[in-house]
Amino acid sequence: SFTMNMYLFLYDLMQFCGHSWIFTNMIIRFMTFGKESLADTFHSIGFVMRLCQLLSVLEILHILIGIDKSRLLPRFLQITERIIVLFVVINSQEEVQGKYVVCVLFFLWNLLDVIRYTYNMLARVGIYYLPLTWLNFSLCIPLYPLSVLAKGFAICVSLPYFESFGTYSIKLPFPFTFSIYFPYVLKMYLLVLFAGMCFIIQNLISERTAHLGTGNIKNKRS
Repeated sequence: SFTMNMYLFLYDLMQFCGHSWIFTNMIIRFMTFGKESLADTFHSIGFVMRLCQLLSVLEILHILIGIDKSRLLPRFLQITERIIVLFVVINSQEEVQGKYVVCVLFFLWNLLDVIRYTYNMLARVGIYYLPLTWLNFSLCIPLYPLSVLAKGFAICVSLPYFESFGTYSIKLPFPFTFSIYFPYVLKMYLLVLFAGMCFIIQNLISERTAHLGTGNIKNKRS
């Protein structure tokens, strides 16, 4: 138990450092270069962002083996949403990488993750701060739908490029009559994305109620 708890603490610490670096870098670049920095967001922080999101796949494994008590389906949906939008949509289309929506999306992701991993990291060692607990379980409720809207907008912006370049579209030669037109796949995924949003918001509200709604905040050492 102590070993697993220490492992989770180190994992949260790594994610906190990664997302804090991204978040700080974005703010400093914007304060220094203004709007010009927005179009270059992906090229400046994209590598660390991809690394952090790939590392987050471990959270699914943590739940499966029982060392994390979070619910599997909501976490799985949140992680796969990011993986699909980041690697399939944004990373594969250079024209999309310079859009302002990418900067907005990264800002929302990292704002939420800096708070979440800070809360998780401190909770591993039994430290609970009321303001941080409130932020962790409250801020995600309005910001998560905004991030879904940004994901949907990024997908819509990418559709013309997938149509023009034929990226990921497959057409098998004769005698097969099977083909996959990837823009149609993305349009169907938009429906899944917004349907999943309703389910995840319900889960976020139930988590907030469990931790805050009944005054059930643990008062530990500071």
